[in-house]
Amino acid sequence: MAIVPPNKNQVAALARGYGMNPSDAALDVYTPLVAAFLSSYDAVEELYAGIAPQAPTDRPSTRPEESDNPLGAWYVTTEIPGAAEGPLAGYRVAVKDNVEVAGVPMMNGSRTLEGFVPSRDATVVTRLLEAGATVAGKAVCEDLCFSGGSHTSKTGPVRNPWDPTRTTGGSSSGSAALVASGEVDIAVGGDQGGSVRMPSAFSGIVGHKPTHGLVPYTGAFPIEMTLDHLGPMTRTVADAARMLQVLAGRDGLDPRQPADVQPQDYLAALEQDVAGLRVGVVAEGFGWPELSEPGVDDTVRAAAARLRELGMEVEDVDLPWHRHALHVWNVIATDGATVQMVEGNGYGYNWEGLYDPELIEYYGRQSRQVPDEWSPTVTAVALTGRWSIEQLQTRHYAMAQNLAHEVRRHYDEALSRFDVLVMPTVPMVAPPLVDPDDPLEIQVSRALEMIVNAAPFDVSGHPATSVPAGLSDGLPVGMMIIGKRWDDATCLRVAHAFEGLSGGFPSPPARQDAAVQA
Repeated sequence: MAIVPPNKNQVAALARGYGMNPSDAALDVYTPLVAAFLSSYDAVEELYAGIAPQAPTDRPSTRPEESDNPLGAWYVTTEIPGAAEGPLAGYRVAVKDNVEVAGVPMMNGSRTLEGFVPSRDATVVTRLLEAGATVAGKAVCEDLCFSGGSHTSKTGPVRNPWDPTRTTGGSSSGSAALVASGEVDIAVGGDQGGSVRMPSAFSGIVGHKPTHGLVPYTGAFPIEMTLDHLGPMTRTVADAARMLQVLAGRDGLDPRQPADVQPQDYLAALEQDVAGLRVGVVAEGFGWPELSEPGVDDTVRAAAARLRELGMEVEDVDLPWHRHALHVWNVIATDGATVQMVEGNGYGYNWEGLYDPELIEYYGRQSRQVPDEWSPTVTAVALTGRWSIEQLQTRHYAMAQNLAHEVRRHYDEALSRFDVLVMPTVPMVAPPLVDPDDPLEIQVSRALEMIVNAAPFDVSGHPATSVPAGLSDGLPVGMMIIGKRWDDATCLRVAHAFEGLSGGFPSPPARQDAAVQA
C-alpha cells in the first residue's frame, strides 16, 4: 500500500514536535524532500512482500472454557506434534504467550497485542518441535511480562496450584501453573527480572534462567535486549537439563548471542560428582527488610547446609553489591523498556537480527489506541521512562549500563572463590492474589515486591536455577543456585544433587490426591 506523504502543514507540525520553527520557504523545500525519502519506504514494502512468511493454516487452537481452565493458566490450547523421535519425544510443552508459535494467537497478556497471529515460529519453538515435543498450547503471561505477580494479565489472574487464592508469580505465570499442576510436562518461560525463577519458586517446580545469550530470544516479544532471557520450567532438574540441551546454542539471528556460544552437555553433567564443590551462601540474599519471611530464610539455609552431606563445602559470603544491583536493574528495566518496548514498538532499533514487522505494526498501532488498558506496572514504567527521556536525557540508563559491568565483576569475584552461590529465589512464600478492587499502589507493590534476589542476575547475565527447597506454612520455598557465566551445567548439577538428597520435589495437594486415587 503506497505511503501518503505529509503535506506542508503536517511537516510543520512534525518540526514543531522537535521544537523547530522552519520558515515557510524552508517548508517548501522539506515537504518534497520528505516525500522523496518516503518513496524508498514504498520500495522496501514491495520487496519485503516477496520474502514475508505466511502463517500456517493447519494449527487450530481453542480458548478453553473456564471449567477446563480452573487455574486460568491457558491462553489457548492446540496440538502441534513434533518429530517422531528426539530427546523430547512424548513431552507436552506449554509455550509462554510472549513467544511466537506460527498460526496460533498471541496476546502477551495485553490488550495491545490481542488478536495478533504470528507467521513465524520462535527459534525455541522450532527446536522443541524438532526434538519431538508436542506444543500443547500458549500459557498465560502477565501484561507485556512486566509483573512478578500473577494478577496483571488481561485474561484474568493465574491461580497457584498449591492454593488457588494465592499468586503463581510472574510473569511466566501460566507456564509455572501448568507444569506444577501436571497439565504439561515442561514449559518455556521468559525472564527479564526473575520471571522464570519466581513463579517456579512459588509453584514448587524447577526454573532455570540460562546465561544471557545462551538460548536465542529470536521470535519472543522483547522488553530490554540486555535483560531478555528464555529458559526451561520443569518438574525435575533432569528435564530442565534435557530441555536446555535442546534450546541452547546460537541461531545467527539474535544479537544477544556471542559468536562463540558453546553449549555444554547438561545431562551428562548431572552425573558428575559434586563432592568438593564450594557453595557460597550470600548473606545479602536473606533478611530483606519488610519482605523476607523467617520461614523462607530458614528453609533455604537448612537446604544449603544439607549440601554438606554430599561433600560440598558450604560457607557464608558477604556480597554488598547484591543489594546495589537491584537499583541498577530498576533503571535499565525502566528506561530500556520505555525506549524499546513502549516507544520502540517492542523491537526498538539499531541492532542486527530478525525483526517481526507484522508484530511491530500490530502492537505499535494497538498500543496507541488502547494505552489505558495497560496494567498499572506497565503504566508506571512508561510514565517514569518518559520523564527520564524528557527531563534526564536517559543519562541514568547510560550510568546503569556502565554499572552493570561493576555488578558482574562483583559476582564474578565471588564466583572465583565459590563454584555456586545460593540464596532464596524469592523472600516470601506465594502471597494472596491481589483483588481487582485493591488500590493501585497495592497492585503495583504486589507485582514487584518479590524481584529483589532474582532481578540482579538478569543484569549480570549469570545462570541461575530455582529448585524447591522445602515448604514453609505448607507452601513451596525456592532455593536459587547461581553459577559462573556459561557454566549453566554446574548450577543444574548442584540442583540435581539436592533433588536426589531430598528424595524429589513435592507436588501440589491436588496432584498428590489424584496420584493416591489413581
